[in-house]
Amino acid sequence: MPLSMMNIGEKGMVTNVTGKDETRRFLENLGFVQGSEVTVVSEISGNMIVNVKDTRVAIDKTMANRIMV
Repeated sequence: MPLSMMNIGEKGMVTNVTGKDETRRFLENLGFVQGSEVTVVSEISGNMIVNVKDTRVAIDKTMANRIMV
């Protein structure tokens, strides 16, 4: 399921990152690589703050839809 469907406080494991090469590379540089653990910190209107690799990252809804957990 996409990361955007997770609830606040829920943990998940990244299984896949979809999209164009440039988008995938950007997300992988932020820490969204296959096998990394992701925790949703907060969510407002689909925009999310997530904890990945001990770092908080803010992503919008379109980016969250590209990250599969």
